[in-house]
Amino acid sequence: MLASEQRLAGIAAVFIASILWGTTGTAATFAPDLSSLAVGAVAMGIGGLLQGLIAVAAIVRQRRLIARQWRYLLTGALAVAIYPLAFYASMRLAGVTVGTVISIGSAPLLSALIEYRLDGLRLTKQWASGALIGLIGMALLCLAKSGGHGEADHAIVGMLLGLLAGFTYALYSWSARRLMQQKIAPRAAMGATFGAGGILLMPVLLFTGAPLLTAWNNAAVGIYMALVPMFIGYLCYGYGLARIPASLATTITLLEPVVAALLAVLLVGERLSLSGWTGVALIVGCLMVITLPAKRLPFGKRATLTNRASAK
Repeated sequence: MLASEQRLAGIAAVFIASILWGTTGTAATFAPDLSSLAVGAVAMGIGGLLQGLIAVAAIVRQRRLIARQWRYLLTGALAVAIYPLAFYASMRLAGVTVGTVISIGSAPLLSALIEYRLDGLRLTKQWASGALIGLIGMALLCLAKSGGHGEADHAIVGMLLGLLAGFTYALYSWSARRLMQQKIAPRAAMGATFGAGGILLMPVLLFTGAPLLTAWNNAAVGIYMALVPMFIGYLCYGYGLARIPASLATTITLLEPVVAALLAVLLVGERLSLSGWTGVALIVGCLMVITLPAKRLPFGKRATLTNRASAK
């Protein structure tokens, strides 16, 4: 395959992954009897186990290297287990649009802060500008959701859970990258991290997943979430990431919250005020600012990452 064809195939694969990921919130609304814990456990639990299974050969080959880096593996596995529980709870409480945008929009910002704190990387002017735009967008979203008292309380809790989802997403991305930096193959690193996270989610699925067996729509949503966005979506993203630059792949995934918002409006009937949509636009703009290649000098003496691969 020619280089140009490989690039186009990579771009198409990441587009497909982003669209699939954007359907998760709307899909979850078709199973109202399932708690957000059950949805998260079946989606990432089963999906994570499948990721581990297809990487089992690579994991076995590098088992000694992986065992020596057990701290990073454990950190990543815990983050993988917490992420879907917080993500789907956020969408249940704050709405599909707000929950998705906060979770996805906060992840790159929190990722940079993790790298700043744990890796000593400096934050750039570009990152600071993007962070400011993102914070303004999140503030507008908060104002847009502050309607009735009870609804506002739920929305605020949902947004806080969205920030937790963004943090754990950034944390498992960081830990998986640390494994790769220790000469562990990407497939083995991601397979071990997601597989271990899937195992941790099995008790949650056991205690909350009974409604999956009580109605066909619950079972269909569970199967869809595990196989399509979580399994096929990640396979497409990995395929694309091997063929295009990480910065381009990360920028393309900005499509995910856009798809989530459109589906929430068209299929779920969600409504946002003008200030809410302005907030969504600012958060997407924030992601574009911090993921595009830096062109200015950084704060401090050392150059840093403002755009990094999201290890989805």
